[in-house]
This record gives sequence, structure tokens and C-alpha cells, in this order.
Amino acid sequence: MAVEYYDFGPHKIHHSSVFYTSNLSFAFVNLRPAVTDDETIDLWRIAKKLGRQLESYHKASSLSFGIQDGPQAGQTVPHVHIHILPWKSGDYENNDDIYDDMNEKEKELNRALKVDVERKDRSIEEMALEADEYRKFVF
Repeated sequence: MAVEYYDFGPHKIHHSSVFYTSNLSFAFVNLRPAVTDDETIDLWRIAKKLGRQLESYHKASSLSFGIQDGPQAGQTVPHVHIHILPWKSGDYENNDDIYDDMNEKEKELNRALKVDVERKDRSIEEMALEADEYRKFVF
């Protein structure tokens, strides 16, 4: 273990939630699922690599990579990070239906941002279990 907590913007991420580290970046499980060129390249390189591995782990056939940049886009943690979402055939009967769901989720998010009392943080133990699963396929 290199450190007990990793800095993630103003937040501290417990090492048990981190399942991959490089010299410049780290990947961790979501508590509630200023960059240089070198950091940007490393961030996307890791996202691509982990995306392939998550796609395989979840027996998915496609991926979505998402960045929410700014509060109007739904960003709740003020720094750059990438959401990696594996998709399977049959997740949607009509693939374009995802946009309706995304619009609905955005409306829900806008309501939640005003009062985010329904959303509960996961425990360190829950996040550690998920990170342990992901560590199995990361090198």
C-alpha cells in the first residue's frame, strides 16, 4: 500500500477503494457511482484500457465514456474524471431509447442537486469489495 488515502479534488479516497494506479492517475469505485497534456493522455489511456477490461468482466459488447464538465452538466465533484459504462445487447430494445432515459435521469439529477437527501453514500467496505473484484482483472 503506497498511501492510506488518495487526494481526489477536495475529497480523500481510501486506498481500499482504489483498484488501479499509474504514475499519474488512479482508478477507484464511485462513492455515489486542472489537467496537463500528460495527465490527459494518461487518463484516456487508462480509461480505454480499463474500459476494455470492464467490458469483458461484465460480458458487455459496448462502452460509454462520460465526462460531466460543470454543474449544469451534472458534475458534482469539481475535477476531471471519466465514467465508464459497459453495455450489453438487449439493454435497450431500441438503442436510441437511451436518450429518453438520459433526459429523464438528467431531470432527476436536477431535482436531486437541489436537495440530495435520497442518495446514500456507500460504505468503505462496500466500495472495497467492488474494488477487490476489479483488481482481479487489472494486471
